[in-house]
Parts: sequence; C-alpha cells; structure tokens
Amino acid sequence: MPIRRLPPEAVNRIAAGEVIERPAAAVKELVENALDAGAKRVAIRIERGGLGLISIEDDGGGIPRDELPLAVERHATSKLVAETNGDVDLLNIFTMGFRGEALPSIGAVARLSIVSKARGANDAWAIEVEGGALHPVKPSAWAALSEHGTRVEVRDLFFATPARLKFMKSERAEMMAVSDVVKRLAMARPDVAFLLEHDGRANLRLSAEADPENEGRRARLAAILGADFAPNCILLDQKRDSVRLSGFAGLPTFHRGTREHQHLFVNGRPVKDKLIVGAVRAAYQDLLARDRHPVAALFLDLPAGDVDVNVHPAKTEVRFRDAALVRGLIVGALSHALAGAGHRASTTTAQSALGAVRAYEAPQPFLRPAMQNWALAERAAAGDFMMPSGRVEPSPVYGGGAERAEGGALPPHSASLTAPPHAGEHYASADAEYFPLGAARAQIHETYILAQTEDGIVIVDQHAAHERLVYERMKQMLANGGVRRQALLIPEVVELDPSEAEALAARAEELGQLGLVIEPFGPGAILVRETPALLGHIDAAGMLKDLADDIAELGEAHALKERLEEVCSSMACRGSVRAGRRLTGDEMNALLRQMEATPFSGQCNHGRPTYVELKLSDIEKLFGRR
Repeated sequence: MPIRRLPPEAVNRIAAGEVIERPAAAVKELVENALDAGAKRVAIRIERGGLGLISIEDDGGGIPRDELPLAVERHATSKLVAETNGDVDLLNIFTMGFRGEALPSIGAVARLSIVSKARGANDAWAIEVEGGALHPVKPSAWAALSEHGTRVEVRDLFFATPARLKFMKSERAEMMAVSDVVKRLAMARPDVAFLLEHDGRANLRLSAEADPENEGRRARLAAILGADFAPNCILLDQKRDSVRLSGFAGLPTFHRGTREHQHLFVNGRPVKDKLIVGAVRAAYQDLLARDRHPVAALFLDLPAGDVDVNVHPAKTEVRFRDAALVRGLIVGALSHALAGAGHRASTTTAQSALGAVRAYEAPQPFLRPAMQNWALAERAAAGDFMMPSGRVEPSPVYGGGAERAEGGALPPHSASLTAPPHAGEHYASADAEYFPLGAARAQIHETYILAQTEDGIVIVDQHAAHERLVYERMKQMLANGGVRRQALLIPEVVELDPSEAEALAARAEELGQLGLVIEPFGPGAILVRETPALLGHIDAAGMLKDLADDIAELGEAHALKERLEEVCSSMACRGSVRAGRRLTGDEMNALLRQMEATPFSGQCNHGRPTYVELKLSDIEKLFGRR
C-alpha cells in the first residue's frame, strides 16, 4: 500500500481521539484555557453528562476578533514564548494548556461555538466550527459574567464520530468524571470561583478565597474533600534547593481504600505521577495497612525548566529533571510532619464509634418475677452485692514475673511500662486529666484502658498502643546503626548486570549501615559477606536485584529498609503487651505518657487506631442530655 498524506479532516479527528477521549477531557481543556486567560470566575454548565452540552463561561481577558480564526486552528497558541531566533521555548512552560490542539480537536468532532469580548473592546464576536467545518466570524450580543471574557459551547460531542459514542459510559458516570476534573482544578486555584451545573442543578459552587496560600487553601480543600479533611490533616511547607512542597497530608488513621483521594499538583497542574505516588507510599509505609491509602493534597512548585510537562497529550504526566531530589523532599517532609503529629488520631475514629453505639432498650419486666430475682433485689438494696463467679486476682506489675509468655519467659524485645518516680501519687491526682490522653481510671476486659481527660474519655487498645511504642524503639535502633549482622560461612557471589553491580558497589557504605556487607567481585559480580541478622536466611541474589532496581528507579535502597521494618513490625507485635494482660494503674498511666511522647502512636503498625477519644458533649448526646 503506497504512503499518502491523510486529509486534514482525518488528521483533526485522530488528534481529537488523543486529546478529547470523553466529555471530562473537553471540560479540562476548556477550563484550563479560562484559567490561562486570567479568569477569576468560571461557570461550567453540563447537559446529558457533557454529550449534549458543555458550556464554559469565564471573565478572563477574552479573544480579539482577528485571533478567533487562529484559535480553532491546529497548533496555534498564545501560551508558548518565542525566543529571539524565532524558535519556541518548550522547556519553560508556565501555562496550563500550551499545545494548541484542544479547540480544533473539539471542533472536529462536535458543534463548537466561541463568543468572546476582549478586554477593552467595544463589541463581542463569535465563531463556529461544526464537524471540522469553519464558519466566518460574526458579531454577537454579549451577556456574560463581566464586561469581558469568553463563552465556549460544545454541543453534540462526537456527533461526527458516531463510533466513539459507543464507548461512552452512562450520563451519570460521565458527569462524575466531569465533576472530578473540575474539583481537581478548583483545588489548585482557590483564588478562582467555580460553578458547576448539570441539567440545571448546581453540583458545585465555590467562592474565591481571599488567602489562597494558607487558610484559603485549607477552606477550599475542605469544601471539596469534606468537613472531615480539615481537622484530620497536617500542614506541609518544606523547601529543598529550588523545590517547594506545600499542602496538607491526612493523619495515618484518616485513610481510604483507593488512591483516588490523593491529589497531586505540580506548578498548579493536576497530575497523576508514579514518582509522587511512590514517595507518598514510602512515607506512610509502616503507618498503614497495605490495602489502605492516605488522603493528601500536595503541591509541588519548582522552576519550569526542571519539569517536563510535555510527555503526554493530556498533560497529566510529568517528568522531573532531578527525580531523586523531588522524591527525597516528599518523603522527608511527610515523615517529619507525621512525626510532629505525635499521638494524634483522626476524629473519624470517634465518629465511627459513636455511629456504632445503639441506645439500650430495657426489657419489659415480668409480671411474676422469679423468687430468686426478688432475693437478689432485696440483698442489693441492703448493700450486700454479689461478686461475679470466680476469683478476681490483684493486677500484677508488668515485669514482676506474674505474667509470662509461652515457655515461661517474658516476651522478647518488649519495652517495659515503667512509670516515672512517684507515678502513683502523680497520676492519681486530678492533674493527670490535663494530659492529652488523660488519667487511667480502669482496665476493661483486660484489653482496653479507660482514661479520663479534661473534656471527655479516651479508650486505648493496650496491645496496639504498646506495639507501636516497641516498634518505634526498634526503628530508632536501626537508625542509630544498631542492625546486628550475621557473617556468611561461605560468602555468596551474585552475578548482575555490570551497571547494576556498579550502582550497588557505590552504595556499599549505606548498605553496610543496614547490615548488608558487600564488595565488588570482578565485572558484573557482587560478593555478599554479611547479612542483617533480623532477616535470618535470605535469598541474597533476589535481594540484590531488588536493591539494584530501587537504586535505578528511586535513587535509594528502599527494599532492604522495607524488609527490615517489616521484620521489626512483626517482632514488635509479638513482644508487646498482649490483650488479656492485667495492668496496674501505674502501668496504664505510664503507657499513656509514653504514647504522648512517641511519634505515630495514634496508630499501630498495621494502620489501626490505638485509641478512640470521645468528648463529653458526644457522650451527653448519646444520653439525650443535649
């Protein structure tokens, strides 16, 4: 078959298939155009999920009459800077859209009309494109958000490509995709007001925030992500070299089942970047269960020349010049912020607990109660109460020998619950209630500690809480070079790709601090002399290959750290105070004080909350006192 040029109509429809794959993609491109035009108010109106009508109206700078025909030509744009030699600078991109494909692509598969009034102009002008056919510019009456701006209407999307309509989902699904796109753009620009209507009903109405950097951003995120986001997130603002990370990260106990609640932005552009997602996972790796994901809204700002936003037609993927720097900043900033949160747990744990509580309905009394019940009632009235069957032994002191693990020995690696001097006198006083986790009042079912705070109560899972304390102590040992090594009787030679072997040899000192002692052994080979004792017998070849992949992709030996932390987590679980263990008052209060002083103590190693706090007002509501 001979090579031939495709007709312009086919070229435009192919481009439309790459850029405009569904109504949400068209909305994204058009709203980005409005934001690039300097709009402060954007109104989006949708009919039939976007397949019937997409209308985007803004109060931006508008398009002059003589530029309207250029606006609907392929690869015509005002968003790229021309260099002195006539070339176009594709490395420093400061706008949301820049390819010049959106409007002509939409016009190739739909009925497109643009009405615009440029800033300072006396008249408004309109242009229409129907299935790729361009109509002449004509005057138009202007009735818009302000004295200048643009209104773009897209009707009958994909009418010119009926085959594409067969792959569209339901109107509800398409509208949900449109709503998600608008919400992400609104998160990035809290200084802009947004209105989203579907079939005449307002789905989203957001006013512009006066302080888009701090509280304004928090308010915008709370309006989109829900009222639970603001009280359960941590402020981030860190800078390394020329890269700044800001935004909010959710507490570890404030999590979801998918990554859809992680919102990532690079220079104000919503992206879905694997490097950033991996960095977030690394920061939360020992704070959440494997199937749970944190809620976060992270904003990366860096020089335009240090990030390539031109690697995907939809502009949702980016590539960083210094990926290791970006990843290190994200992991470090998140880890530091989460450690600073201390023992904080999300308020949603208390709300879930309150939601599970049901009012107790007293049974109707028998008309003829048994004689034994009458006898019990008389004895109770006389003050002669009966104890439950079985003896209640006094609570043993932890570490005193009364409680033993299987085999008669205390659990290994268990951190003692040693109370400070005069702990009994101090914690027994009312002052203990003013501690964040309050003063211990009782142990329930030999598993849960009930503490009284200044304005409520706290219920602590003693095993989960102590597990986190032990784990954090073991992690500190790892960080301080306390990883014990075991020498191999016969050093193992691992054959690798020469580049991988060279990368591993360059990190020999770092790996040695983690208990893995290696050295080069000729071209393409590594000699393993010692391995971390915590890991026992390991597959050295498999471990080195994983480490080589980590170094190539992430710039650090992530796999070994993760393996060590998993083993420490398992050991901490086995060596912690078990459920069913009776504790004295001093032991319970010592546990509370250690929790207050230990990072990440609001959740155990598996991501479950270690305590639930109920405010007095919540308890009063349960009993109808409020």
